[in-house]
Amino acid sequence: MTPPVLETERLILRPHRVQDFADVAALWANPDTVRFIQPETETPEGAWAKLMFHHGHWLAMGFGVWVITGRSSGRYLGETGFFVTPRQCDPLLGDAIEASWVLAPEAQGRGIAAEAVLRTHAWADAAGLWPETVCLLSPENAASRRLAAKAGYKLRQEVQYRGGKSLVMARTVGQP
Repeated sequence: MTPPVLETERLILRPHRVQDFADVAALWANPDTVRFIQPETETPEGAWAKLMFHHGHWLAMGFGVWVITGRSSGRYLGETGFFVTPRQCDPLLGDAIEASWVLAPEAQGRGIAAEAVLRTHAWADAAGLWPETVCLLSPENAASRRLAAKAGYKLRQEVQYRGGKSLVMARTVGQP
């Protein structure tokens, strides 16, 4: 499937391109970006794998993750969307559709994540591809917890993931 381009007042959400590699690599190599997401920054090889994962996910699953860009600048600001991955947490999430968002530190604190996440969830609600989504969050990530609540997520359970505790929050399609 060709990913749709989504727009908001300030943003354009578009599919990943090979030309995004430098931006993807910089995003995931930044310790401030990954501190609540994964134990270490990403290598260029890992960033390339993420880029290919996002590109291929749309083809294989019919949904995926968008690049967040500034409408006026065209600047790469981060990523948001949906995916399925075999997370090795306890208990397992199974084939849950996960929502995700990650912003470059310089784009944080301006409502960009909320604008992008709410737009992708409106797309998902309209598409009706699944009955619910989940997000996996660090308990220490207060900003993402607030954003998840704003998007309609509620705490479902705690899981053990990558040597620590993570929160699984769930949202039924169509919930504000």
